[in-house]
Amino acid sequence: MDEKPKNRQKKLVILMISVHGLVRGSDLELGRDADTGGQVTYVVELARQLGRHSGVERVDLLTRRIEDDRIDASYGRAEEPLGPGARIVRLPCGPKRYIRKELLWPHLDELVDNCLLFIRQQGQLPDLLHSHYADAGYVGQQLSGILGIPLIHTGHSLGRPKLERLLASGRKASAIERQFNLAHRIAVEEDLLTHASMIVTSTRQEVDEQYGLYDNYSHGRFEVIPPGTDTSRFAPSANTRKSKFSLPFIDRFLHEPNKPMVLALCRPDPRKNIRGLITAFGEDTELQTWANLVIVAGNRDDIRKMDTSSATVLTNMLLDIDRYDLWGRVAIPKHHCPEDVPDIYRLAARRRGVFVNPALTEPFGLTLIEAAASGLPFVATEDGGPQEIVANCKSGVLVDPLDPPALAQGLRYLLEDRKRWLQYSRNGIAGVRNHYSWSAHSAQYVKNARKLLHRSRKRLRRQQAFTLQDGRSPVPLAQNALITDIDNTLLGDKTSLRRLIAWLEKQAGTVAFGIATGRSLESALAVLDLWNVPPPNVLITSVGSEINHGPDLHPDAGYRNHIRYRWRRSDLVKALTDFPGLQLQPADNQREFKISFDVDPTSFSSVAEMHALLGRHKLHANLIYSHEAYLDVLPVRASKGHAVRYLAYRWGLPLHAFLVAGDSGNDIEMMVGDTLGVVVGNHSPELARLRGRSKIYFAQGTYAQGILEGLNHYGLSETI
Repeated sequence: MDEKPKNRQKKLVILMISVHGLVRGSDLELGRDADTGGQVTYVVELARQLGRHSGVERVDLLTRRIEDDRIDASYGRAEEPLGPGARIVRLPCGPKRYIRKELLWPHLDELVDNCLLFIRQQGQLPDLLHSHYADAGYVGQQLSGILGIPLIHTGHSLGRPKLERLLASGRKASAIERQFNLAHRIAVEEDLLTHASMIVTSTRQEVDEQYGLYDNYSHGRFEVIPPGTDTSRFAPSANTRKSKFSLPFIDRFLHEPNKPMVLALCRPDPRKNIRGLITAFGEDTELQTWANLVIVAGNRDDIRKMDTSSATVLTNMLLDIDRYDLWGRVAIPKHHCPEDVPDIYRLAARRRGVFVNPALTEPFGLTLIEAAASGLPFVATEDGGPQEIVANCKSGVLVDPLDPPALAQGLRYLLEDRKRWLQYSRNGIAGVRNHYSWSAHSAQYVKNARKLLHRSRKRLRRQQAFTLQDGRSPVPLAQNALITDIDNTLLGDKTSLRRLIAWLEKQAGTVAFGIATGRSLESALAVLDLWNVPPPNVLITSVGSEINHGPDLHPDAGYRNHIRYRWRRSDLVKALTDFPGLQLQPADNQREFKISFDVDPTSFSSVAEMHALLGRHKLHANLIYSHEAYLDVLPVRASKGHAVRYLAYRWGLPLHAFLVAGDSGNDIEMMVGDTLGVVVGNHSPELARLRGRSKIYFAQGTYAQGILEGLNHYGLSETI
């Protein structure tokens, strides 16, 4: 049974994210395509098992909502229960139709936004985020940075090892990139190694040999927690009279169906090495006398209508069977459902067969555990996870998958000796019970998660003042936000600044605090530290061209993607180099999405003239002129105002919940519109034209005193 949480510890709320494939709680369509495989099984079962753990309050498994006539309507349901304490939540992400995972990358920022809205609707922050695969890792990393919540990540498979395999197979790098978008995936995986608080792997080999290929490998915080398997489903039949001794969708292919089965259960994917298995079986006539070959490779109706990769694998399978004239000795069923899988294993075990996984690489090997739990010995690739499964269960043989004679020999080794077969069968059943049960997996998971939370919350409480008591960001639960400029607005008077900080600390559960400044991130942090201002919940820097979140200053990748639109930096610099009155500022004032100039007002013509020049060159930019001395050139979607509106959308707060304060021209965009504006008493002349606007208050007080005065004016604080 699950261990009871000690010392009445708070039960965990876990937000799990798995984006691609077809995810539902039952009737999993495993093998339908390359995106719906072992990861889906693991994620659904992990969520279900953790939901049952006495130390867990709730697990929400977030995935993509799909509405497509080609697939079942269940994937369009907004919510699906998984059992006590667990559910699937489906959120919009990109087109409604089903698309392969490589096409999801441009749509993941939408999922981040919808996740934040979902959390706000729940009215409760999760304690942990857990992402699965690189696409969900990108989403989890953004959420973790915004919310100040630790991220656990499971890679399932990794881009660098895949790239190495594909290059070694002779494929061109350009063709690989067009199909798989691996450069972007690998970059995200590198970021995850530095950001994730814990990376869960199935084996030590995955840590050393696969993550070891990454530049940021040394930064990873790895925990090896082998997956569990449902031993109530995958087990030998307790009563042989009730066990199924035949499955018509298999036996109809076979001349002698009662012979031992060499069973392969996998997706029609080139990496699964079905061709190598058929070659091994077809070239060994002795093996053919001992056993039938059964290949359950997903479901198919018409191979010609399948995706190119799957169709190629299945076409080659049929041609190879014909080449070796294996008809009557090979079963290749077209259809099976998830409920059939345990019976397929049991049938193979009943007939004294062997399970085979000849994959070229195998990060873990969940099917090997399922087979072993069913009392079915196995032969598997000597790569990756099978090495540790064999060491723990002692129920299988490892072979080189690229050596067909060795593969055939491994199969014969188990088939030809009845006593050996029986010993391996018993070993597998006991080994799975001892090493791969879900109760052991979830217990270790919760134990590691609590240690992680303790470390993380202790660190966050030291680093940031404007947070909830446990160090998490107040952003998703905040009802209002204060965004203020730094120089000559927030800073300038120590007494009023102390009063404002004290008020913000008291309001941390309901008011989010942010900075919007023309300074770079590094410069902003330095001056805040000089004035003893704790890091805010969000920093909008470089005149609104950058957003960073939380104590770890996590960059908002969604905002970067958003403002990249029509941005041609080098062309803009070239076009403006000789414009009268402009002098390019030093390199340390330039950013990827900001070009900064000093302005000589005596020779500078006008911003309108600059716009005309850019128009003639078909260039697009947002021009910010401030203090009659500086000009910043930004992407058309970037400014302090655009950044505030982006945060309003992302946080799920209406604009009228934002109070923005400033003193100069580069603050104008965030004040006009539906925000509540405060102009401090020491403002520069270019803001005078805003007088008389209904939602812009001109304070008498200067610096932070003006902000306090504005808070009172709008009724946000009666106690300052």
